[in-house]
Amino acid sequence: MKSTFDQIEDIKKNGFSLDFATVFNHAFENYKKIALYSGLIILVLTIIIVMAYMGIMIAYFGFESLKEDYLKEFTNQNFTVVELLMQTIGFSVLAALIAPFSAGFLKMADSADKDVEFNVSTMFYYYKGKYFTQIFVAAIITAIIGNLFSNLIKSLNIPFGDVIAIAIPYIITYFVYLSTPLIVFGNLTAIESLKASISIVTKNPLNIFAFFIIGFLGSLVGLVACCIGIIFTVVFNSSMQYATYFAIFGTESEEEDSIDSIGKYDID
Repeated sequence: MKSTFDQIEDIKKNGFSLDFATVFNHAFENYKKIALYSGLIILVLTIIIVMAYMGIMIAYFGFESLKEDYLKEFTNQNFTVVELLMQTIGFSVLAALIAPFSAGFLKMADSADKDVEFNVSTMFYYYKGKYFTQIFVAAIITAIIGNLFSNLIKSLNIPFGDVIAIAIPYIITYFVYLSTPLIVFGNLTAIESLKASISIVTKNPLNIFAFFIIGFLGSLVGLVACCIGIIFTVVFNSSMQYATYFAIFGTESEEEDSIDSIGKYDID
């Protein structure tokens, strides 16, 4: 059986195909298994984070910092180059620290798919060992590049600059769509996973884009339910990401021999 590296080389040479209905159905069925549990976890963590944020803002800036006018003024102010750089680094580090938690949804999806029991600790599984380092590095590289280009576009004051600046991080995220699954399931390093994801996406850009968009929009469906519903739908994106990777490579748990995983699943 072929290793992940060999499969990637085959994809580079021959490309691959995906059946839309199969991937979507797999993602949706998997989502139904993890939606409620993951939603409750996110709800509890969201309450804790909001309370901590409010406490910090009040401690440093007073109660005025919680008013809408104050937040608008802070958002619209012109930052210096140094401030923008510090802001970019700060947001990038924060994104990288959250990335292993997001990867926990993939672990949960994998466990649900294999009918393996999962719990709260599953969400924090990738904050240990080699996984944390590689996920953190991949995430911070992606975030820094996205934020730098986004801030650069904003500073140029070009037509539709704000729209382009908002789109850039999403475009980059699209090309590295499979980087985290390649780390946690394919045992690739951060750099290897980023390069491999770009190669895979560019071999079948339309299908991957469709899954990327559907996963993103599906995760926002909860906004129609008084906004709080997004807590229970946001995980759909992870389920779609998992199903996409599954359809291309097949998955076994990272403790199992990844060489044996390919060939167990049909790829159209």
